[in-house]
Amino acid sequence: MAKSWFQGALFALLTLIPAGFAWAASPAATPATPDPAIRGQYGDWALRCDAATGSAIEQCVLVQNVYAEGKPDIQLVVVVLKAPDGGYLLRVVVPLGIILPAGLGLKIDGTDIGKTGFMRCLANGCMAEVSMDDGLIGRFSTGSTALFIIFPTPGEGTGIPIPLAGFANGLARLP
Repeated sequence: MAKSWFQGALFALLTLIPAGFAWAASPAATPATPDPAIRGQYGDWALRCDAATGSAIEQCVLVQNVYAEGKPDIQLVVVVLKAPDGGYLLRVVVPLGIILPAGLGLKIDGTDIGKTGFMRCLANGCMAEVSMDDGLIGRFSTGSTALFIIFPTPGEGTGIPIPLAGFANGLARLP
C-alpha cells in the first residue's frame, strides 16, 4: 500500500522535536513484520521511539492517527511528547486545505475544552500545539473520547473522534 499524506505530515511534525524522528507506516499499511520503533501499544495509542539519523539519542512519543468517518481524505495525527521542561505537549497535524482561522477545537466526552490556533503549515499538513496541564492530562486519562474539530469549509465543522482508552497507561510509560 502506498504511503498516505499523514506519514509525510508526521515526519515533518516530528522533525520539529529536537531529537528528530522517522515514521514508518500507518496502521492501515502496517507491514507484516513488527515495527521496531513501536515499544508498546496502549489501546489505540502507540508508544514510538526513534533516533534521528546519525544520533544515538531517542525521542519517544505517544501517537495515534485516525480518519474522519466517511471522509478518508481527512486524517489527524495526534502526538503527545515530553517537553524540555518535563511537562507534556499535545501536537495535532491536520490536512492542508482546512480553514485555519477557525482553529482546532477539542471536546472530551461532550465537554467543550476549547480551541487553539495552528502554529504552522508544512508541505503535508498544518500543526497545532498546546501544553498539557494537569487538568487536560486528567481529562485525557479518564475520558473515553476526544473529539478534534476542524473546518474543511466555512461553517462546516468536522469532528474526528480519538479513542482515549489506554492513554493513561501509555503516558505513564513515556520516557
